[in-house]
Parts: sequence; structure tokens; C-alpha cells
Amino acid sequence: MSPSDASAIFEAERPRLVRIAYRMLGSMAEAEDVVQDAWLRWRSVDSGEVRHPAAFLARTVTRLCLDTMKSARARRETYVGSWLPEPIFEAEEEVLPLDELTLTLMLALERLSPLERAAFLLHDVFDVPMEEVAVTLQRDAGAVRQLAVRARKHLQAARPRYPVERTEGERIAQAFYAASSQGDVAGLRDILADTVVLQSDGGGKAYAFLRPIIGLEKVVRMFAGIRKKFAATPSVFVEWAWIDGLPGFISYERDGALQTTALEIEDGRVAAVYIIRNPDKLSRAARHGGPRAGEARH
Repeated sequence: MSPSDASAIFEAERPRLVRIAYRMLGSMAEAEDVVQDAWLRWRSVDSGEVRHPAAFLARTVTRLCLDTMKSARARRETYVGSWLPEPIFEAEEEVLPLDELTLTLMLALERLSPLERAAFLLHDVFDVPMEEVAVTLQRDAGAVRQLAVRARKHLQAARPRYPVERTEGERIAQAFYAASSQGDVAGLRDILADTVVLQSDGGGKAYAFLRPIIGLEKVVRMFAGIRKKFAATPSVFVEWAWIDGLPGFISYERDGALQTTALEIEDGRVAAVYIIRNPDKLSRAARHGGPRAGEARH
């Protein structure tokens, strides 16, 4: 096989490889690094001797991810405050084929062991035959089936019973932004679930709450307090976005920090708010553009 043919094969598989790596790691930057490492390894093998390049490349990326997860988990133990997956946006989802995993399910995946996560993702999400998953994980097929079964049980509660329709999600996101940016207590009470949970990820590099805020009244008081404290400094809306399968928006907040806000919606109310302010995770959000002269402030 010529170098150009080998390169063409890899580029055809790249979107799927990036998706596998991102779902394994929760970081697009780390995913792209892993896929680049896989490319270097692909160049060093005799690709003409590889009968099933797609399977070979997925196996390579998965094993690299398992190695990366060892150091990633160690870093998570010292992470400042809540950790949330790096946000990806709808335009990227179109390039990286859609799957059923929302940000909520990505957080649930964090509770799995690396092998459980790999077994579930490869077999249930990416349709890799169980025999090939077993080869990838270097386990017998029976053991891998058990890994997948345990993973499904852990994730069952996190799966949305009724995925939100697009128009409904966008309507609720707009209502939430209007109420939260204005500190509108009545508006927030109308839209938030009684058991709403707010998590914010600053990574120690931007202001964020170190622990989740749980419950309607606490979340309402938090937004009302921010509005009162920074009344003279409004937030600046950038754009609406679907963030890892959830409706939300990008904004510059009252302290000038860029952030993404994604909303988990159940039964017409916001059940969870996921805010990312860690600048290391927002390079893609920044590409969507900042506030422009004359842009409406809220």
C-alpha cells in the first residue's frame, strides 16, 4: 500500500477515531493528541498487511486512551472543584457523527472503570462486534460482555426518559438565559425543577463554585445574588448552541469570563445546569465569536 493510500484510509477513519477518543477521555484536546499518536503508529506499520484497517485503528486508539486515562484520573483527583467534559458544539457533532451520548451521560461514564467504559462505548455506541472488543481489551468475550452489562446498569438511571425536542429545548434555553441574566426570581422558579443541580467548572483558573449547588431555592438565590452584586456589569450573550447534545448558550459573564451553559431538561423543566468557565476547555467556544460592537447586552 502506498503512503498516499495509507493516509487516505486514516483520514477516512479520523472522525470516528476522534469520537471514540473523546468519549473515552472527555477532552477533545486529549482525543486529538491520541489520534495523532495513532497516526504516527499507523505510519510505522506495514498497512498492506492490515486486513481490517478500521478495526486496527479503533483498537490502537482505544488502547492509547486506556493508557491516557491512568494519568487523567490522577489529574482529576487534584482538579479544583467540579470537573465537566470539554464542551463540543453542534457544528462539530455534524463532522463527528452523532451518537446518543449527552453531556449528562458523559458524566455518568466517569463513574465506570476504564474497561467498563471502553466495552460499553465500543460495543453499544460504536457497534464494534463483541469479539473485536475482546481482542482490543485483551480479555475473553465472556468477561467483556460482563463489563458491558455492568456499564449499562450504571448508566440506566442517567439516560433521559424523554429526550427534549429541539424547539422545546431552545425555548427553555432562551427563557433560562433571560431569567438568569436578569436575576428574575419568579422566572427562574417557573423554569427550574425543585431538585435542580448546578455544576460549574473553572478548573482553578476562573471563578466557579467548588461544589454543586442543589435545590431550587439555592440556585434561584445564587442567580439573584449575582445580579445584585454585578448590577452595573451585564452579561453579554454570544450565541445559542447545542452543547454535547444539550440546549444552551455561550456568553461573556459579568466578570468578563467566557462560559458555556448547557441545560438538562426533564418534563419541561431544567433539571441540571452545567457551566464551563475553565479557559483551557473553551478554545472552541471562543471560535464562535465574542461580543461585537453594538451587540445587545442583558
